[in-house]
Amino acid sequence: MPDTGTYVYAIVRDADAPGPAGPNGLSDLTGVAGTPVRTVADAGLVAYVSTVPLNRFGEEPLRRSLEDLDWVGETARAHHHVVEAVAGTAPTAPVRLVTVYGGDEQVRELLRERREDFVALLSQVAGRSEWGVKAYARREAAPPSGEEAAGSDGTSGASGTDSPGTAYLKRRRASLRGREDAWRTAADQAEHVHAALAAVSVASRRHRAQDPSLSGREEAMVLNGAYLVDDDRGGEFAAVVDSLRGQGADIELTGPWAPYSFTALDLGTADAGGVR
Repeated sequence: MPDTGTYVYAIVRDADAPGPAGPNGLSDLTGVAGTPVRTVADAGLVAYVSTVPLNRFGEEPLRRSLEDLDWVGETARAHHHVVEAVAGTAPTAPVRLVTVYGGDEQVRELLRERREDFVALLSQVAGRSEWGVKAYARREAAPPSGEEAAGSDGTSGASGTDSPGTAYLKRRRASLRGREDAWRTAADQAEHVHAALAAVSVASRRHRAQDPSLSGREEAMVLNGAYLVDDDRGGEFAAVVDSLRGQGADIELTGPWAPYSFTALDLGTADAGGVR
């Protein structure tokens, strides 16, 4: 049984692939776990790959490793580094993180069997990049101080005859209504932002909103969008994003990136963490 597998990062057309000694230095590119990146070619396509040990990238070791967030983060950064380097030289179809085959011949079979699918994807993304836009509901203003809540005459702020408990409940209801109104405003703005950006994009995707533990922000995410944009319209796209700021949601723009969101193919029945 082999003790190594072939880790796949990205696929390009053979005619677009840079030479091994090209100006971008891809011959010295390092991938996951510090492994050198090389190529496997067939059917007019080129896959960028690394040889990886199966005692670290086999099914069981990967299943354990994928529970280690530090390992996942380090591996994702190395994977992304390779994909971005390749995408800087040619139209690129990124492959999902930790896609591992039993050997180079299986990768060649993939290139032959899925050639038409890859060619169609690469034609779609040629001359285009992915931009990411996230929108967040703005945090509510801090609650008023005790004096402001009570009113200038020292009453509850709701009615001079309200008991402290009743006044508190009224303020609580008003706060919740304000929060709901702010959420609706942000959600409506997210729809408007997505529609406006989709209009200047070739294609668009709405991903699931990230939890604050992933986004790194306390505010709720109301839009997690990806947009495939012609490279010569990148400035126009960014200008549209700027024009949409300050209208009910905080907006973040990232990119340009390799077109991860627009090149997804089902490459087999194994889930991430299994050798195909």
